[in-house]
Amino acid sequence: MPVTAAVAQFAGARGYDESVQPVSQVATGQQYPLAGAREGDTVTVVRTKGTQDMRQHLAEMGFVEGAQVKVVSRVNGDMIVSVKGAKFGINRQLTSHIMCR
Repeated sequence: MPVTAAVAQFAGARGYDESVQPVSQVATGQQYPLAGAREGDTVTVVRTKGTQDMRQHLAEMGFVEGAQVKVVSRVNGDMIVSVKGAKFGINRQLTSHIMCR
């Protein structure tokens, strides 16, 4: 039996509904990394994490407390975001350092 068929059989036996999508973290109002936002979400930056150099770099790009960030596109954890009128391509590492609500 192929692996995907075995997984599907296991999920069906356990009562998992594959049509259920995870709730966007934006809807919950909790603080989470930008990496958790979905395409089309607009979030507010709460804080940034990392070394002083990392936080300074993010601030220079516009990722400061209160900034609105729109996720334009998302592929494999990398994102194209719009912040303060500019669009940036940022990788998974950077998105994990930007805490949002």
